[in-house]
This record gives sequence, C-alpha cells and structure tokens, in this order.
Amino acid sequence: MILVDTSVWIDWLRRKATAAARALDQLLDQEDLALAPVVLQELLQGARGPRELEVLRSHFASLPMLQASVDTYAAAGALYARCRWEGFTPCSPHDCLIACLAIEHRAALLHDDRDFESLARVEPKLRLVAV
Repeated sequence: MILVDTSVWIDWLRRKATAAARALDQLLDQEDLALAPVVLQELLQGARGPRELEVLRSHFASLPMLQASVDTYAAAGALYARCRWEGFTPCSPHDCLIACLAIEHRAALLHDDRDFESLARVEPKLRLVAV
C-alpha cells in the first residue's frame, strides 16, 4: 500500500510534470493507494468553489482511508519533538501525522515535500517511495 501526500495530489491535479506526479500516474493502475484524513482535508480546503469541492470529494471518496488512533497522534507529537531535538522543525505537524499513519499502516509514502526526507532521517521506520 502507498499513502500519497497532498503535495503529490496537488501537482497531479494541476497536471504538473513533477517526478512524483508522474510516479502517481503510473501507480494509479498498479498499486493500492491510500489517503489520510488530513490529506483529504488539505485537498478540500483548496477548492475554488462549491462545484470543485464536490468534484474533489467524489474523486477521492473511493480511496481507502488510513484511520488514526490516539496512539497515532501521540506518535506524531513525539516525532515532531524528536525532530526539534535533532535541530529540524517540521513546517507542518500534519506531516508528522501523515508519516506516523504510513508507519502504523505499513504503507510507503509518496511525497514531493522535502520535510519527509528529514522526517525519515529522524524516524527510519518511515518508508519513502523513491522517484
């Protein structure tokens, strides 16, 4: 299973020719892709109007959703703290939650956000899709 980060979905939706968006194009037919609730939130909050909101909602409704538990949130908070102790402050605590969801559900993470590279150095259990 592959958890796809918001950064990749945005580029893919905008038809940007990034390496991660091209990888997603290839994975759409071959792999089990998953979504995190916070990724869905980030995608929907970028809608430019009610029609686009509904299009986005229906587009992502069929993907499996990786659910978080209280333990997931605690692990995300601990990961954020560990990053700070290592001299790196993640731009968004959501990235720590996404990373912990990937770890908990044994999913690799497809991303286009350099913070995840730093998170993987702090937490070696985070598996990143190489693009």
